[in-house]
Amino acid sequence: MDRRAFLTAAAAAGLAQVVTPEQAFARAAASQPAWSLAVGDVMGDIPRQSLRRIHGKPPAGLAGTLYRNGPARFRRPGGDATHWFDGDGLVRAFRIGPDDASLEAKFVDTFKRRQDAAARAVITPGFGTLGSDRAVIGSADDTNAANTALLPIGGELLALWEAGSPYSVDPATLETRGLKTFSPELAHMPFLAHPRIEPGGRVWNLGLAGRRAIVWTLAPSGAVERTTLVDLPRASFIHDFTATDRHLVIVLQPLIQDRMVLPFVDAFSWRPEEGTQVLVLDKDDLSRRRLYDLPAFFFFHLGDAWAEADGTVRFDACLDSTPDFAVHGARDILTGKPAPNGVSLAMVALHPDGRAELNRTPLTAEFPRADPRRAGLSRSKTIINSVRTQGRPLLRGVGVSDWRTGKADLFDYGPDHCAEELLFVPRPGDGNELGGWLVGTSLNLKARATELHVFDAAHVSDGPLCSWRAEVGLPVGFHGAWVGG
Repeated sequence: MDRRAFLTAAAAAGLAQVVTPEQAFARAAASQPAWSLAVGDVMGDIPRQSLRRIHGKPPAGLAGTLYRNGPARFRRPGGDATHWFDGDGLVRAFRIGPDDASLEAKFVDTFKRRQDAAARAVITPGFGTLGSDRAVIGSADDTNAANTALLPIGGELLALWEAGSPYSVDPATLETRGLKTFSPELAHMPFLAHPRIEPGGRVWNLGLAGRRAIVWTLAPSGAVERTTLVDLPRASFIHDFTATDRHLVIVLQPLIQDRMVLPFVDAFSWRPEEGTQVLVLDKDDLSRRRLYDLPAFFFFHLGDAWAEADGTVRFDACLDSTPDFAVHGARDILTGKPAPNGVSLAMVALHPDGRAELNRTPLTAEFPRADPRRAGLSRSKTIINSVRTQGRPLLRGVGVSDWRTGKADLFDYGPDHCAEELLFVPRPGDGNELGGWLVGTSLNLKARATELHVFDAAHVSDGPLCSWRAEVGLPVGFHGAWVGG
């Protein structure tokens, strides 16, 4: 709803009270479907608060912080963001102790957020928001919403975006320390929101610029080991890539950048007739490469890859048949339209002889995660969000899919919930795959509150071992990270 029109109508109706932005947002939201709370506005930082335990008790040995990131401010008096991916990043910290849990949240203090706040309008261009010629843009970093994911490394917490430098956030206070440029010559370089972390802590990431990519390699300390430019077969939209212990796997879907326009998403054309390509690079020598062909599909997220004894590379992916949600649906949900998407789980196999296989399943799935101790190594299980509600854009369940048995162990929060990503936390002394807990959040639409849940990773369908409820309902975020202790 247009806020200016709302305020004008309220004045004409003879309202005696002053209508604040908070009141205006609340009244506009009242006319929207219940799930629109998932893309609502947070007006400011959330001070640290204790969570109320509503079910079970925390398992012995579980202690640490679940950090989550996601867009949480879309609307301003003089103009709004027009795409879900363009809201200001809000970093949440869910801290779990032996007997209690707490929540606090702070916006990343980006140049974009300060510029929009000063203008009292969203004037900064973004992934799907055109912006205004009033915006001052010196580099990609000036459009950075820092709203997608988080990377704990070297004592820092990096808030990740796509096209520019990460922002450094203090893990203890969530205060923004500033842009993380690594070195002067690497300032403003793109750094994707989905780095791949080896079990030993080394980090691999990409930065995209059309048909070229910068390959980042970071030490566990956060120091840059090397950066390498590589050529790509096409200027594909890439939000995620994957890796084995020896390879980088870059999936080049047929959403191709073929023009220079704003917003960014409008610079791409969908060319399904060109199919999907998969580029495999050798980590030790990035000039050694193999290229595979697959049928056309669209994706946001991939699971960890691994190489089998015969050299076959496998990875799982959450696929859609078209990019309609990225282009249109993620705009529609900000206006209360359901914009459902048809994403489902699939497995890709890349054989040494050049053959590539795509095995789609009927299982609804997004946000694939795995046991990080097995990143790049053989595994059989994938943690997912699942369970679709007709007429809603977001999923309401979580679970684990087993590739060896073909079965999925799912838990449905119910129609009053929007599920968020689950992360795996190892149980002390348990080295089995998924020997531990799954920790994640959901938005309870009926209670208008965010909830924190802990599952036994081997028995997700039994429901949470423990759940807490916050005093606030935060918008649905994207990705997070767990830091133990």
